[in-house]
Amino acid sequence: MRGFFITGTDTEIGKTCITAGLTHKLTQQGLRVTPIKSLAAGQERVEGVWINEDVQQLHAAQTIGMRPEQVGPLQFRAACAPHIAAAAEGRPIERAPLLAAIRASAALGDLALVEGVGGFRVPLCAGFDTADLAVELALPVLLVVGLRLGCINHALLTAEAIRARGLTLAGWVANTVDASMPHVTDNLAALDAALAAPSWGHVPRLPIPSAVAVAAHLTPPSFSPVLESSL
Repeated sequence: MRGFFITGTDTEIGKTCITAGLTHKLTQQGLRVTPIKSLAAGQERVEGVWINEDVQQLHAAQTIGMRPEQVGPLQFRAACAPHIAAAAEGRPIERAPLLAAIRASAALGDLALVEGVGGFRVPLCAGFDTADLAVELALPVLLVVGLRLGCINHALLTAEAIRARGLTLAGWVANTVDASMPHVTDNLAALDAALAAPSWGHVPRLPIPSAVAVAAHLTPPSFSPVLESSL
């Protein structure tokens, strides 16, 4: 399995927008990219079908014919912590089936972008959280830093937790959450120095954060369609 595990400094900081943007950007490099929303909590019924907005966004960004259920293999109705949503529906999250579903979707392309849920450590079931999921998948990690007050602390703590589990922090993306945040340049410089990982871009507050619009602000490495074994 080749690709990246995409996590964030918190929930609602734009992981899905960044994942969609990266899907578009890397597809332009000639890669068959499989964006995967590992777990999705929060659905609405549209024309008789239950959909999740994040899954729909990632599905729209891919170009290899994935089905929505391959992009979002595990979805719940309630918009809350996934273990709570799972309990409410009487559908406990099971480690092995979740991992198998993610790997099956990843196998459809050259490079998988597996998005976590919330921050780096979100409970999924007894003894298993999203950090454990990242370890099981053994992918390099891309950190989405939501630019707002406190982001340096959140980013450094998350990077520390990633590395403590033996995972590689492959890079980070700054995503503007608070458009009025002061001293953005100074914050970016502090993050760049302290994270000790390459920046993959800084996304401003966009009026319409489409995959194409986000991709214009991303600078991931160039990957050959025949990926290096170290990925």
